[in-house]
Amino acid sequence: MIVAVFPGQGSQTSGFLAPWLELDGVRARLERYSEASGIDLIAAGTEWDAEQIRDTRVAQPLIVAASLVSWHALVDSGAPLSGGVAGHSVGEIAALVAAGVLTDDEGMRLVGIRGAAMAEAAGIVETGMSAVIGGDEQNVLTTLERFDLTAANHNGGGQIVAAGTLDALQALAAEPPASTRVIPLKVAGAFHTSFMEPAIAALADAAALIEPQDPALTLWTNHDGSVVTDGDEALRLLVGQVASPVRWDLNMASFADAGVTGIIELAPAGTLVGLAKRSLRGVPSVAVKTPDDVAAATELLTGASE
Repeated sequence: MIVAVFPGQGSQTSGFLAPWLELDGVRARLERYSEASGIDLIAAGTEWDAEQIRDTRVAQPLIVAASLVSWHALVDSGAPLSGGVAGHSVGEIAALVAAGVLTDDEGMRLVGIRGAAMAEAAGIVETGMSAVIGGDEQNVLTTLERFDLTAANHNGGGQIVAAGTLDALQALAAEPPASTRVIPLKVAGAFHTSFMEPAIAALADAAALIEPQDPALTLWTNHDGSVVTDGDEALRLLVGQVASPVRWDLNMASFADAGVTGIIELAPAGTLVGLAKRSLRGVPSVAVKTPDDVAAATELLTGASE
């Protein structure tokens, strides 16, 4: 089984959508996504600088749009898509679209609302996130608790993301757990923590207007790494996810248990493939960063089906 994975916030870079606009139909698709999300995605993905696309209101729709553009390019290549899907944080919206739980337009409307609601929640108290790389996991968690920080992302591969107030993150950087590196992340708030609870109501109201379908592909959830077979449950977990930890480590453990034989990360790719190389050693992977990478992803899918 090949798993297609969809990245989360922080994976975007200035100008990264430009190569995709060279494909037939992509400009029209992005115009439709822009209308649904309320963000000029073409300008954001080709002209805006790194600081502008760091804004949560922009970053989340931009990332999901790029993931869906690259996903459709993979589908249009004729590759056999009989495996499963999973998304990291906001990438779960793209995963639900790929699995058929949501339509493209529903996903883009939802991510526009999600980004705006989380940005508003992030503005209440100055917060942020830092990756803690290496060290003993229990010691890292104990240290985070000491500084009143939350382990917002359990990413596997020796990486835990701490989230909380900027003062607490600065204290962590000054006194990191033994044998670790603390790296501030380019995000605008303490996502997947109680600081995001104000965003849940807006997202729940938007989700209530959607009639989700049951997944047509195997769909893993960030909640606990399990497979979700019911569309209503998948949407419910997606809403609650904004204020609860991302358990990508459990996702990857479930991939291993399922006998996954390959990982394809959709645009803007690189982060999840990097984590997989450390946690799923020996499993082939492809990062679809530009249209030129679609051929390698297709080859991996075709080889798995033979």
